[in-house]
Amino acid sequence: MTIAIFGNTGKRETIEEVNRLLAFMQPHGVRILLSAELRNELYVKQTMEGKSIREDYPLYTPDTTEDIDFALSIGGDGTFLTTAMQVVQKDIPILGINCGHLGFLADVQTDDADRIMQKLLAHEYTIEERSILQITALNSPPETGGVAVRPREWIPASYSPRFLPNPLALNEIAILKQELASMISVETLLNDEPLHTYYGDGLIISTPTGSTAYNLSAGGPISVPQADVLLLSPVASHSLSVRPLIIPDDWKLDLRVHSRTGAYLISIDGRSQRLTDEIVLHVEKSARTVKLVRFPEQSFIDTLKSKLNWGI
Repeated sequence: MTIAIFGNTGKRETIEEVNRLLAFMQPHGVRILLSAELRNELYVKQTMEGKSIREDYPLYTPDTTEDIDFALSIGGDGTFLTTAMQVVQKDIPILGINCGHLGFLADVQTDDADRIMQKLLAHEYTIEERSILQITALNSPPETGGVAVRPREWIPASYSPRFLPNPLALNEIAILKQELASMISVETLLNDEPLHTYYGDGLIISTPTGSTAYNLSAGGPISVPQADVLLLSPVASHSLSVRPLIIPDDWKLDLRVHSRTGAYLISIDGRSQRLTDEIVLHVEKSARTVKLVRFPEQSFIDTLKSKLNWGI
């Protein structure tokens, strides 16, 4: 069995858990690859403590050609999201061990990690697939002569997609204002049909997996991860009549943003970048999925009860 390990190198608890799991897996003949950041941190820590480096663990990179059975994400949900984007192109299942806070994705606690690893080595698990979003940035045709362009006309018939690094999202894609004192407007089309222009701080497009993340804090609904839906939740809407909306996940969204400064922020699972108003955003469900390692005793309902005190 070959496992690639990823971790939040900024936390002491993560490094301690990685070292413990490495010692646990070595007697079982597991081949280990480490992310570059994690391997460097382990080596620095061991050198500072005057310890000898036990093994020169090979690196995992997106270009790794070796067959990887599992990815181990040690940290919180942010670490899990980072891990997912590094292995999604290779369809590597991910097991998350929680050294963070809530842990909806990394939901195996450190005090239960040995038992779960034993079940993994014994192949007592299932693989659960989670849908992800894909975003493309397009160049919008200019509005000429001050004549308003009808919504469908701002979707180019042919275009050269602009480069967006890591355009996939397991949790959500958020369109957010850049300036504190001013709002933005987000024109939204659903399957080429005008839906609404959202006025406020922004708009969140969430997967069911991300329904308990930013979407939840913005007042959006919770969805079970297996639902075939997407969730649209406004952020600090300037209209009391605008509420979150649930749509089928095979629908396509096109978005155009207007801001006072001519620019706004887009956050893709927390990875933020600045875009300008002439950019049209196209969002749809990706053909790819993120694969999670699951065990019989794990359930979404139990997670709601333990993490959110659901019904208590």
